[in-house]
Amino acid sequence: MSDITQIDANMRSRVGKGSARAARRAGRVPAVIYGDKKAPLTIEMEERVVRKIIHEPGIFGRLLNIHIDGKNTTVLTRDIQMHPVTDEPLHMDMLRVGATSTVAVAVPVEFINHEKSPGLKIGGVLNVVRHEVELNCPAGDIPEKIVVDLDDIKIGDSIHISAIELPEGATPTITDRDFTVATLQSPGGGVKNEDEEAEGGEEAGAAEGEAAEEE
Repeated sequence: MSDITQIDANMRSRVGKGSARAARRAGRVPAVIYGDKKAPLTIEMEERVVRKIIHEPGIFGRLLNIHIDGKNTTVLTRDIQMHPVTDEPLHMDMLRVGATSTVAVAVPVEFINHEKSPGLKIGGVLNVVRHEVELNCPAGDIPEKIVVDLDDIKIGDSIHISAIELPEGATPTITDRDFTVATLQSPGGGVKNEDEEAEGGEEAGAAEGEAAEEE
């Protein structure tokens, strides 16, 4: 489960573009909190704090505790509007989540045991189809990553979501197919797996033997 970051915020007394511009001039980032069948909250946070958290990995999959007037509201970041030139944060949309909420979150994929893959040992190339996988999971137990073990993966193998052990309570949002997460491809030279080379050598030897008998 990801750590929960706490951010202090203030309620905005007014809404609209004028209020948002005033907040930004004061060094604060306007935001809205919505969801969980409650009224939206319009807030503002210190820009320096926002800048720090939005550039950390996995911001859209990390729970945040927004501290307002002595109370915490747990949220997930859903959208960040950035200035096209200065890259400063202009506005954030946050989804309020309850203790029993289920949320859809893009979770990073991490590949381990590269050195144990027979295909990679002989020059195969790992083609990552999905660097993230969107999962439905409990809001209070969002996984930091999905781990894919490359042990025994050979050239020509495809790694599908069904072959990956997902955290308890997490399921893919895509349910209509067993989608591919990665494949192990042969490099341009056409390298073969060791067992394929052995089979090829046996077949060639058998063919040469048959030819000698015919002569």
